[in-house]
Amino acid sequence: MKFPRATHRNIYVKTRRAGERVMESVKVFLEKKLKLKVNPKKSQVDRASRVKFLGFSFYKRNGEVLIRIANRSKERFAEKLRRLTKRTRSGKLEDVIQEINRYTMGWIGYYRLANTPRVYEDMDSWIHRRLRQMVWKRWKRGTTRYRELVKMGIPRWRAQEGAGSKGPWRMANSPVIKEALSNNYLRNSGLKSIKTRYQELRFT
Repeated sequence: MKFPRATHRNIYVKTRRAGERVMESVKVFLEKKLKLKVNPKKSQVDRASRVKFLGFSFYKRNGEVLIRIANRSKERFAEKLRRLTKRTRSGKLEDVIQEINRYTMGWIGYYRLANTPRVYEDMDSWIHRRLRQMVWKRWKRGTTRYRELVKMGIPRWRAQEGAGSKGPWRMANSPVIKEALSNNYLRNSGLKSIKTRYQELRFT
């Protein structure tokens, strides 16, 4: 007879000694009574701030225990967005943005439980820079960059700065590129804000 796999559970106690005692008793109960196998690699006794649970971890501030996103969860988020915004990607900017929205809005729907609004603000800024880098790289030649910047309303003398040969990531953070491909420009192109959606889900 096969038993279903148990879901992940965290048990919180005051001391490590109590944790070790509870770990042993729970292990005996699961293995002896329920005939379930406990995975030793995924079972541990540690501080709440050092373990993750379903993509979250915990931290303490002013005596209050709060929820944050686990580091590995943030790494996976960045990996996904790097693929969606890679410099060699083809397709319309609006289509790329729609794909980003589908991922980020679903992602924040789950991670809205975290008490880390600054993290979401940083993620928005990082995505903006990734998109600026992608667009700037697509323009390829200096003459094309110059022409596109002028078309966007950048004075000719400043457009020359944006047409330079510096690396895409560095140029994506330059004042002239940030002005041409501003946050408003990206928002008007359809990009949704992770922080704004977080605030909507948490406070409305």
